[in-house]
Amino acid sequence: MVDEQLRARGITDERVLTAMGRVPRELFVREAYRGRAYDDAALPIGEGQTISQPYMVARICEELRLRGGERVLDVGTGSGYQAAVLAELAGEVHTIERLPSLAERARATLEAAGYGRVQVHVGDGTLGDPGHAPYAAIAVAAAAPEIPPSLYEQLEPGGRLVLPVGGREGQELQIVVRSPEGPAVLRSVPCRFVPLVGQEGFDRE
Repeated sequence: MVDEQLRARGITDERVLTAMGRVPRELFVREAYRGRAYDDAALPIGEGQTISQPYMVARICEELRLRGGERVLDVGTGSGYQAAVLAELAGEVHTIERLPSLAERARATLEAAGYGRVQVHVGDGTLGDPGHAPYAAIAVAAAAPEIPPSLYEQLEPGGRLVLPVGGREGQELQIVVRSPEGPAVLRSVPCRFVPLVGQEGFDRE
């Protein structure tokens, strides 16, 4: 996976590549899909949600430019896989999931995989987790119609928000930096994610 899907497709951050190699992805997929855990594909995890393809997880993490001591927020916990990768890269990881059943399953999986220090919260991810803000970085694993203002406001100055922005059928992965002049969108690539549902996202799936 690391060499053929990530390095070959332009992921160059060695810390991210090492993290992707360390996290046991098979623990975060449903048993019926464990044989496909390292495929270059998103896989169902129940409740109409998916675990993102490895390349997109790596791309999001690379764009966050983490160095090891940061506090980060992962929006859309899902299986907990991206939170685990972030735990390899940052100092403190909070993750928020709107579906209690997925949050509880992710909490148990993270604990079993050795990432019990990740703090799992249940709530509207579009509103972030202001109780632990500010964050050096925020990763969003679901698509929003526009940049959620609450997430941007929870970034520290110079902090990075990486999220898919667009309609339900296709989006761009945007890298947003908090600057004195307001949100600076650095660049984006085409992608496709499940919708980010909530007060500052899509109102329904």
